[in-house]
Amino acid sequence: MDSSTVIEMIRMGWITTYPLALCSVIVIAVALERWWRYRGMESKSRDLTRNVVEALSHRDLGQAKSLSNGAKTPLGEIFEDGLAWKNIALEDLERILTTSRHEALNEMRRGLWILGTIGSLAPFIGLFGTVVGIMKAFHQISVEGSGGFEVVAAGISEALIATAVGLGVAIVALAFYNYLQVRVGHIGNAFARSCERFVQALLYVEAAGNEPPDADTPEVGHGRHQPA
Repeated sequence: MDSSTVIEMIRMGWITTYPLALCSVIVIAVALERWWRYRGMESKSRDLTRNVVEALSHRDLGQAKSLSNGAKTPLGEIFEDGLAWKNIALEDLERILTTSRHEALNEMRRGLWILGTIGSLAPFIGLFGTVVGIMKAFHQISVEGSGGFEVVAAGISEALIATAVGLGVAIVALAFYNYLQVRVGHIGNAFARSCERFVQALLYVEAAGNEPPDADTPEVGHGRHQPA
């Protein structure tokens, strides 16, 4: 089967193949954008955590805030939220970090629903094209008054190409969707581990020395919590 024949079959089933072609473009665009967004996220988060923990181990809150503010990862915003509070109980600090982490992960999942939706709907769009093609074939039989292969070939071809395109788009969309969901899960686990180390470093800051912390030092205790 040459390329001109395939193009003609796609043109014949335009009612489903054109929408599916648009869906395939959307799938590729969303998948590439999200892949680029996740690229290097785990290594950047590990580097940020190491540097922030090191700054906190030296009781350098200014450096920790500067590193968090300039980070090219959502984890920096999570650390900023943690450093913005003082006179706060440990349980409240952990809840703040958990909320910030969930918000960051929800933003990172933005657009993935498009891949899941297209992956679920594409086979049904192809099936719709199949039904339309078969209906055309039977209509042609009724018009011609006979049922030879030449009469129904066009309709059957349209039906098969619609099914094939629908399945192809669905396979690609679901493959990207599952892969990116796994990536987000790994990044979320990295964020959780980083937040644990961050809290441990803040506890060290509180426990280190007997002198009272300055105004910029977060106090993780049991007092009433206030935003800095």
